[in-house]
Amino acid sequence: MAKSLYEQALEVFGYAADVMNLDPNIRKFLERPQRTLIVEFPVVMDDGRVEMFTGYRCQHNTARGPAKGGIRYHPDVTLDEVQTLAFWMTWKCSLLNLPYGGGKGGVKVDPSKLSKHELERLSRRFFYEIANFIGEKKDIPAPDVNTNAQVMAWYVDTYTMHAGYPALGVVTGKPVEIGGSVGRNEATGRGVAVTAAEACKILGKDISKATVAVQGFGNVGSFSAKVLHEDYKAKIVAVSDVSAAYYDPNGLDIDDLIAYRDSHKGFIDGYPKGKKIGHEELLELDVDILVPAALENAITEKNADRIKAKLIVEGANGPVTPEADKILLSNGVTIIPDILANAGGVTVSYFEWVQDLQSFFWDLDDIRSKLTKMMKAAFNEVAKAKEKYNVDFRTAAYIVAIDRVAQAVKLRGIYP
Repeated sequence: MAKSLYEQALEVFGYAADVMNLDPNIRKFLERPQRTLIVEFPVVMDDGRVEMFTGYRCQHNTARGPAKGGIRYHPDVTLDEVQTLAFWMTWKCSLLNLPYGGGKGGVKVDPSKLSKHELERLSRRFFYEIANFIGEKKDIPAPDVNTNAQVMAWYVDTYTMHAGYPALGVVTGKPVEIGGSVGRNEATGRGVAVTAAEACKILGKDISKATVAVQGFGNVGSFSAKVLHEDYKAKIVAVSDVSAAYYDPNGLDIDDLIAYRDSHKGFIDGYPKGKKIGHEELLELDVDILVPAALENAITEKNADRIKAKLIVEGANGPVTPEADKILLSNGVTIIPDILANAGGVTVSYFEWVQDLQSFFWDLDDIRSKLTKMMKAAFNEVAKAKEKYNVDFRTAAYIVAIDRVAQAVKLRGIYP
């Protein structure tokens, strides 16, 4: 029987916990989500029908601060997925030394089948249902798969109407006009690019001469590609989204591709420049850097042996299974794990939250320089742990992250 996503995540956690000799009592505590809310809620559709939807909000650990993590809308959202993503968020926040624990939410829905008014009603009703769980000092959601700044704006308004006061810090990833931060849209992709560049330094690779394939061309993938090319001069030779994949050995024009996507309902299918290739073919291209920035489990034991890239930078959460990890490592592939590589988003979400609480906002240069500084610091800590324990980057990242949370639990003690 196949392992659940949470069981896969526990396997990675367990290996790091073994290497660092984690206190078994603390280990028991950290292996389980603290609380999960499941809600079943009605939404009135445009034709007057009432449809029922299922939503989730999980808080994995709050020893270091409020829960933090996105809310996704997807027909395949499950309890297992949401709990796993919350688990990963705990380590991501800890690794970047943010004063947060891990949270995650989701609604089982295909938003492409809803009108804008139906999407708004669903969003407002879901946020109302979980409102007792949420708060600027309790749990701060953010955008995720198929949610965006507009959805966050509806969340803020819904919460504010019931709270009776403006609560701009209750979510991050909002429009700038209502307390959002500049630089948030690009943050995850920028973090991916920064960690890719730092990895290249360690590997002795000139990133300006590197070829890159990017799986997934949503927010994370497109900005990863854009920043890697514009700031680091890497050549983006292939990109894909759910609709299509394109390859050009001379390099794709990322700005042109983004403009095409944005004018074609968010998809790149039909792009007139570059050779159309298969989705699996993109993952197996002979490139220097592969950025899987779509959904989890993109690289498994079935295709890991065919991966030719020597550096994988995980833009998505959990794109490489534990079984694939072992194969790739044995083939000499360096993997920069999701909890480090894609932590730029939650880091700038933290900046946004701080700005909201202070009612004092920073400019784009400040955001970018602070983000780059924090990503590099986290990368260097992981690199040191890698050398100290003689492990791979993923295990090293977990060791750094777990240690911080474990210290917080130890200092606070177990109530009562």
